[in-house]
Amino acid sequence: MDLGYSESEIAYRDEVRDFLATKLPKRISDLVKNGKRLTKRDYEEWQTILNEKGWLAPSWPPEWGGAGWSAVQKHIFEEECCRAGAPRILPFGLGMLAPVLIKFGTEQQKSHYLPRILDGTDWWCQGYSEPGAGSDLASLKTKAERQGDHYIVNGQKTWTTLGQYADWIFCLVRTSNEGKRQEGISFLLIDMKTPGIEVRPIILLDGEHEVNELFFTDVKVPVENLVGEENMGWTYAKYLLTHERTGTAGIGFSNAALEHLKTIASTQMKSGRPLKQDPYFAARMAKAEIDLEAMKTTNLRVLTQADSGAAPGPESSMLKIKGTVIRQEINDLARRALGPYALPFVSEALDEGYNESPIGPDYANPIAADYFNNRKLSIFAGSNEIQRGIISKTKLGL
Repeated sequence: MDLGYSESEIAYRDEVRDFLATKLPKRISDLVKNGKRLTKRDYEEWQTILNEKGWLAPSWPPEWGGAGWSAVQKHIFEEECCRAGAPRILPFGLGMLAPVLIKFGTEQQKSHYLPRILDGTDWWCQGYSEPGAGSDLASLKTKAERQGDHYIVNGQKTWTTLGQYADWIFCLVRTSNEGKRQEGISFLLIDMKTPGIEVRPIILLDGEHEVNELFFTDVKVPVENLVGEENMGWTYAKYLLTHERTGTAGIGFSNAALEHLKTIASTQMKSGRPLKQDPYFAARMAKAEIDLEAMKTTNLRVLTQADSGAAPGPESSMLKIKGTVIRQEINDLARRALGPYALPFVSEALDEGYNESPIGPDYANPIAADYFNNRKLSIFAGSNEIQRGIISKTKLGL
């Protein structure tokens, strides 16, 4: 594979840069760059702008409103968005549910749900993890019992990101206890306004209400909300997770974090000289940058394979592991570089308009939040330990 950009790809990159310079609201990019809190309205404003341009769903086929971009185009777009300070595109509907519906859903499901994901009518969340079923997802116990033309759902989900805003949840449920654990799981779409659903907040180490626990008590779900076949949900879940793990590589975010780290290392002083001139610190920064460049190559190769229509294989696990390790290393270096300015922060300081005296320099604002929040990266979407097991089984035959 040619790792250099072609003339057409360079022209496309310039088009993306021009679009971001003119259409990305400065108010929103300032929030992102300064580590401020984004509201649901901020995400919706940016996603509306992208949808009007036809760029909100780069991996979807054009017949369903997607951009139909190549792997390289998607890679360029993500890098440029992170560099410009654009909010991340929330993946739950666009990058996780949609590929499952496009591949396994009925024509009616695709015709109904996909346009509503694009125009922002429906905000989705993910119902996979449970208190006793995280990385060992096949142990899930949330039960869906069929009664006529409905399922009755009872159980609990946890770590449900942004579930407090969600209109719908795609959910793994147990519909059979026969055979292997994986063989009795189904994939349901559930309206969050259905009676019997309770959402309780979980406040994280960084002080944010990002995740939740959900309780289902006799929740009535129409049978037509089943995706694919009953008891085949494990197949669809694995398909979704391989796409999620590829995205978890977070190359654009790592690029932006590395540039931010370089700014810090050029400004913070140690023994009368910039920290970037300290041999030990400079060596760690260089290693992180070399690892990131190597991962870009693997990421492009995996995305190119995904363009053929096949779900990524164990390579997505490799990307998940390496991507999270690199991001956490960059966060740790930034924390070390800032010293006392990287102490836990005042939560209100993340709100737009907060104008109290700053605790430290502006470039220190997002560091504590990034460090704390990104500890989860090596756990979600299947912990890194689980990913190593997948690689061992599929590549080494262990």
